[in-house]
Amino acid sequence: MIPIGDDNSSIRYVPVVTYLLIALNGVVFLLELSGGESFIMEWAYIPSRFLAAPLSNLPTLLTAMFMHGGWAHLIGNMLYLWIFGDNVEDALGRLKYLPFYLLSGLAATGAQTLFNPASTVPNVGASGAIAGVLGAYILLWPKSHIKVLLGRSMTEMPALLVIGFWFVLQFFSSLSGWSSTEDTGGVAYMAHIGGFLAGLLMAFLFKSTMRR
Repeated sequence: MIPIGDDNSSIRYVPVVTYLLIALNGVVFLLELSGGESFIMEWAYIPSRFLAAPLSNLPTLLTAMFMHGGWAHLIGNMLYLWIFGDNVEDALGRLKYLPFYLLSGLAATGAQTLFNPASTVPNVGASGAIAGVLGAYILLWPKSHIKVLLGRSMTEMPALLVIGFWFVLQFFSSLSGWSSTEDTGGVAYMAHIGGFLAGLLMAFLFKSTMRR
């Protein structure tokens, strides 16, 4: 079930911040490709390294949000950001949207660190911040219709079902990590959950001031 679009008829402004975030993610990924493993090790967030020396590794809290593990990782994240980010940006306003996005990403990083503080695996990706966008979207527009690909056919489903299914998938996938003693990398499901809950909470707190 792959989302490919939603209803943007109520959007008032061009989602400049969302487009800039997509562009920045693309630029950083190209730098990552050219810099190779040394670039990744320098700018990715590594929980154990950060906890050992927080001040010297502070920049990685932000830089890691714009790095990705491959083309599929980048394209998948940017697809979700392109579909859902413009609506949330329009509701929050451009000035609030960027802090909201970054705080969701930081909450995601914090959740993953609590889950596995001894990890030596580089954490990269915008997934946690984008999960926060999904959390805000499902609160504000649970009945909005999302266009999704199911196999070779396209259909429309309520956002509550599409995003709700995504969250349930993250939750149950994370359970396998609790029983694993190996630090082999992969998808940071706890980061997704942490980012989603942070975005949901922030949207709930500021719902009365947001345009729906």
